[in-house]
Amino acid sequence: MAKLIFLGGTETVTGSKYLLETDTTRVLIDCGLYQGYKWLRERNWQTLPLDMDSLDAVILTHAHLDHSGYVPVLYKRGYRGPVYCHPATKALCQVLLTDSGHIQEEDARFYARHKIGKHQNPEPLYDRHTAEKSLSLFKTVEFEQRWSVGDIHFRLQAAGHILGASSVIAEVDGKTIGFSGDVGRLNDEINLAPKALPKLDHLLLESTYGNRRHHQGDSHEQLEEIVTRVAKSGGVLLIPAFAVGRTQTIQLLLRDLMDQGRIPNLPVYLDSPMAIDVSEIYCRFTDNHRLDQNQCQRMNGVATQTREVDESKALSEIQFPHIIIAGSGMATGGRILHHFKRLLGKPNTVVLFTGYQAGGTRGAKMQQGVDAVKIHGEWYRLKASVEVLHGLSGHADYEEIGQWLDQSEVDKNTQIHLVHGEAEALEAQREYLCKKDYCVSVAGYRDVLHI
Repeated sequence: MAKLIFLGGTETVTGSKYLLETDTTRVLIDCGLYQGYKWLRERNWQTLPLDMDSLDAVILTHAHLDHSGYVPVLYKRGYRGPVYCHPATKALCQVLLTDSGHIQEEDARFYARHKIGKHQNPEPLYDRHTAEKSLSLFKTVEFEQRWSVGDIHFRLQAAGHILGASSVIAEVDGKTIGFSGDVGRLNDEINLAPKALPKLDHLLLESTYGNRRHHQGDSHEQLEEIVTRVAKSGGVLLIPAFAVGRTQTIQLLLRDLMDQGRIPNLPVYLDSPMAIDVSEIYCRFTDNHRLDQNQCQRMNGVATQTREVDESKALSEIQFPHIIIAGSGMATGGRILHHFKRLLGKPNTVVLFTGYQAGGTRGAKMQQGVDAVKIHGEWYRLKASVEVLHGLSGHADYEEIGQWLDQSEVDKNTQIHLVHGEAEALEAQREYLCKKDYCVSVAGYRDVLHI
């Protein structure tokens, strides 16, 4: 009999890891980092309860670090098996994983130099070199291509959300199990709608927006108002943006508004080497989203790309209104923090968040109205206004999840296990789906499900 062990992504939106095993085969679906609260991040340093020599494969639903960022840790601890994913996911992971290793190296050096934290010689979870080496394990499979690992059969199907994002469909012992991954919007600006699911015996279903509906207002109008306000005040618009998906959507919205004459042609700076690389990858995979090659180039052309550190530092000299897009999207690291240090104390600065902020992150705290934020061991007064651009999330909300399931062959005989959500979101989504006569439960950390 097969069994499924929930090793992450339970009662939180990070650290997704699900171990599917039979008597002869063990496959890890998703291999994500924990982010946000310190007590969760500490799990990244704990040894997973599995023998690397007996792990046959890893399958990634998509490239976001909360689903892929633990792969270099597996490599560091001896794993040398295949990591299966869509070609676009591999291309994005080449950017995201190496950047993750680089940031961890830089942070460790910074903390050591300034003697921040309790460790005398802080070490990164993994470095850039290890991340690069781990990419040698990646093997690509197209959507709907079938393959087997031991006695388990797999295929990927498009899930929307970001470029290359997939739901994993597994067949084992006469049962079919679906791993939703992160489910995209039905009417996204860039990404295609998620494909309907087949008939399933079990479904692991994400619940990020299980207790919220997306804002029904016009994102163009909201961004128009904010940019116009910044221009009039002579301030700076800081946009902490996720390199994959959100940055591209922001660039597209700004391009549209400028072309329509609805906002001033303020200088826009994309201050993220990772986001620059990702935007170029979107232009390579136009079959996997709504934009053609010309639209992709037009989107990317709205911003001046500041790839080098010196170019980033030079932005501090600008004395006129402008827009800076920089990672990270939850303000947990990246170049946006350096812009925060010099600009959060100015009332004419606007910080515009563009997506979900996991509990415990700097972004979540700023949205909650704190009067100061801690950056690199020092506190900075928050006098800037903080805004949230609604409607750009790459995640389906609870109603869209319900519509997706209704379009699928999932029925009351399918056992749905809710994952990838905070406690309130999980409970709200459970109640919502139960009212629609689905069989739903909430998965717990290290729960074991016998298939």
